[in-house]
Amino acid sequence: MFGQILLLSLSIGYIQLATSKPSVDQWIAALEQSNSTLLQYPTQLTQNIVPKAIHSHNDYWRDVPLLSALSFGVASVEADVWLLNGTLFVGHEEAALTPHRTFDSLYIQPLLHVLNAQNPKNEFTVNQTTPNGVFDTSSSTSLHLLVDIKTNGTEALPFILKALQPLRSAGYLTTSTSGNVTKSAVTVIGTGNSPLDGVKALEPRDYFFDGPLISLNDTSTNTTWDASLAPIASTDYGVAVGWAGITGISDAQRSTILTLVNDAHTRGIQARFWDTPGWPVGARDAVWRELLDDGADWLNADDLEAAAKF
Repeated sequence: MFGQILLLSLSIGYIQLATSKPSVDQWIAALEQSNSTLLQYPTQLTQNIVPKAIHSHNDYWRDVPLLSALSFGVASVEADVWLLNGTLFVGHEEAALTPHRTFDSLYIQPLLHVLNAQNPKNEFTVNQTTPNGVFDTSSSTSLHLLVDIKTNGTEALPFILKALQPLRSAGYLTTSTSGNVTKSAVTVIGTGNSPLDGVKALEPRDYFFDGPLISLNDTSTNTTWDASLAPIASTDYGVAVGWAGITGISDAQRSTILTLVNDAHTRGIQARFWDTPGWPVGARDAVWRELLDDGADWLNADDLEAAAKF
């Protein structure tokens, strides 16, 4: 029966080929050239892309922000956001800003397009209760979207929360309610000038905080650090560790990494070290390997292709 359906769905040329008993390669070629619906499915936008625990540092620098990262399987991206005259612009500094490169145009709208493609509404999905994420090969993987606020965080936060509304309305945002986290397709994490008190006050919360990896035990902030507030905690690698990856790492430096990572993990928080060495390549790779061996959860990368192949 399947064979009959298959033949009926293809072109006359393929039917003739099938009758002549083609090789497997010829059969595959004929199917691909036929544009058969047997080879198409709704969520294939990110087909064959395997997600990886890589953070796209300054993601907006890519030729195509967000989408380039997704093409490498990068599961965390970062946008520097500036609130100017009521609009959220994206760029490293004021001189890099343009009217068209906004938080909405570079991140919110592309994410909506990708996620809507990954969540078709049809007779097969009527009973689906949990949205698919951006990766077709791992629909439960939540994309981290780090929002690095460059202007006044208290002023910018309401505008960012409003900008997230399309994702929120579609049910695509990870949410914390009374300390209980419901994971979804995108986990938004504030960093930079994101106001800790403002984020703590959100209930329910779908804008989280990038915790201070080197000071999770500091009681002066009057903050209980856990995954309902800070899914990740980060620190400047050079300040916290300082090993350049050229000579051997010292016992003290390795102990620092292990202590910071383990402290985060006991709280259910993932650990990230930013500003790791990028050159020379051998040193970069040595640092990446050490961090992974010591349990760090994310590789902070500028060269996404190199990180994806690592």
